[in-house]
Amino acid sequence: MRARIASPLAVAWPPVALAVVAVAIWQGVVVLGKVPEFLLPAPGAILGDLLAHPGLIGSATLVTGLNGLVGLVVGAVVAVVLAAVAAAVRFFDRMSAPIVAAVAVVPIVSLAPVCYTMFGAASQQPRQYIAAVAAFAPVFLTTLRGLRQVRPVHRDLMTAYAASGWQATRTVTLPGALPYLFSGLNVASSLAVISALVTEYFGGPRDGLGSLITSAAATSNYATAWAYVFGAIVLGLVFYLVTLALEWFASRRA
Repeated sequence: MRARIASPLAVAWPPVALAVVAVAIWQGVVVLGKVPEFLLPAPGAILGDLLAHPGLIGSATLVTGLNGLVGLVVGAVVAVVLAAVAAAVRFFDRMSAPIVAAVAVVPIVSLAPVCYTMFGAASQQPRQYIAAVAAFAPVFLTTLRGLRQVRPVHRDLMTAYAASGWQATRTVTLPGALPYLFSGLNVASSLAVISALVTEYFGGPRDGLGSLITSAAATSNYATAWAYVFGAIVLGLVFYLVTLALEWFASRRA
């Protein structure tokens, strides 16, 4: 029996409800405890800055989101293709295993300056490249595992039915690998946003959320910095929910 995938709305509303309660507690702690703004601004002050600068926050969110999206798509496509090759060719699998392990632990802090030197300080490509590197490993590993989940008895059954290689792949291998692929995409979607955001801290055009967060914090505009952080949180949630929606749609079509 195929596992039932919950709808995106059913997955989304519990954390949203928890976030509302957490924000209410946050507001109460800051106001009643008289917490200094440089330690933790109140949600009301952050909301005020959100309403005061919607265009700037929105444009910065779009810049960071586009870089994360390009990186996610490129990293995921390369990962799926290489995982399919590794599943079919054992020698390639053994050869690629240490490379993928190395890619998975590459520190963004050291990679970002190198990429800005290669592509130029005014280019968005370093952010997209690093987001792709971050998204590659989880998608590759989970997809490869999914492609290997086909049991020999299922292959023998397709052979007995005189199915072609593509028919066996379409009816058995791909449906079995889809849950693993989307598990990797769920992780990679958040990593792509985080990587694009962190890369903005180390240079490049000053038009993304990461750059604006550092600028606001450096000028003691702490509520404004948190408003940009809120934009980053919303962006990460959008990426995550879109991957959940794609998984739900794919499970209904499979």
